[in-house]
Amino acid sequence: MKSRNDLLNTEMPESPASRATFHRKILILFAHPSVERSEAGQPLAQAAARTEGITLVDLYAEYPTFIIDVDREQDRLLAHDVVVFLHPLYWYSTPAILKEWQDLVLEHDFAYGSKGTALHGKIFFSAITAGGTETAYCDKGYNHFSIRQLLHPLEQMAMLCGMVYLPPFALFGARTALEEGRIDAHVADWVQVLRALRDNRLDIEAARELPKLNFKLNSILREG
Repeated sequence: MKSRNDLLNTEMPESPASRATFHRKILILFAHPSVERSEAGQPLAQAAARTEGITLVDLYAEYPTFIIDVDREQDRLLAHDVVVFLHPLYWYSTPAILKEWQDLVLEHDFAYGSKGTALHGKIFFSAITAGGTETAYCDKGYNHFSIRQLLHPLEQMAMLCGMVYLPPFALFGARTALEEGRIDAHVADWVQVLRALRDNRLDIEAARELPKLNFKLNSILREG
C-alpha cells in the first residue's frame, strides 16, 4: 500500500524555478484522515504540491497522534502570506485535526490579543469538498444555510486574527464528481487560483464579495 507521501507526491526535488521569488508565499494545511479514499481531496492536494511557490503540509501525516509542534506551525505561518485550509466538510466544519491546530497554534498574543499581530494582513480561505449538491446549501435547501454561512466560525477566526478572509473554494457533490467528469476542471481552477494569488493577479476586494471563490472565476483573475 502506498504511503500518504506517495499518494500526495509531496517529496519533490526543488527546481531552479521553484527558488524564484514570488509575490506571495502560500501555505496549505491539508487535513483528510483517509486520503487514500478521497477522489477529490487527493488530486487537489497533489496539484498544490506540484505548484511552485506552494508549501503543502499534510497534517494527519505529520501529526498522527495529534501532538502538534506549536513553534513549528507558528514559524510556518510567519513565513507565508496566504494560509489555506484544504479539507472535506465534516459535519459542517473541519476534520478534527484542524480544530486541534487552531486551538493550539493560534495562541493569545501570537494570533490575537493586544500583542497578537503576527497574522495581520495575511490572506485566509478554505478549500473544501462537500458531498451534498450546491442546491442543498441555502435557506430552503437540505442544509438550511449557505456554505459561507456554515463557515462563519472560520471567517470570525480570520477576522479576530486580523487576516483578510476570502470565501471558500468549494467543490459540491464531491462523491459523484469523478464519475461525472468534474474533477479535472475543478483542479485546473484550483491551480489557477493558487497561481493568481501567488503572482498578485487575483482581485482580492472583488473576491471577498463572492459566495464562493470559484464563482465566475474569470471576473476576479487578472492577466499576467
